[in-house]
Amino acid sequence: MRSMKLTAIGAGLTAILLSGCAANPDQAAMDTERRLGAAGFQVKLADTPEKLNHLKFMADRRLMPTSKDGETVWVYADAKGCKCVYVGSQKNYQEYQRISIHQEDLKQQRETAQENNMSAQTNAQMNWDMWGPWPRPIIY
Repeated sequence: MRSMKLTAIGAGLTAILLSGCAANPDQAAMDTERRLGAAGFQVKLADTPEKLNHLKFMADRRLMPTSKDGETVWVYADAKGCKCVYVGSQKNYQEYQRISIHQEDLKQQRETAQENNMSAQTNAQMNWDMWGPWPRPIIY
């Protein structure tokens, strides 16, 4: 009985810790910036007072389309972290979307595997006999 309680507590703490990591906005920004870099976006540092001031008026940590010289470009500003702007073309944006979808699929697969593992561990330690007899399947 004691090991069941410890297992349940451990599973609960693990779930809380995992959800806390996912909710960290700085971690999410770092993940986004890694994907942007992998997709070919260029990093432009806000290394002058004018650029820092301009950064304040941009949507923070949101990938936004804009137009420059008649073409659509994508901009991601990070005023809180790197104090920089990621800039990419439509092709870079499409690659970013492809990478992001792949990363989400991998994340979902990891989460499902962790849930299945925790469930299997919990079920292995359950004393199902305390519930009495179970109905047996009818074989025709």
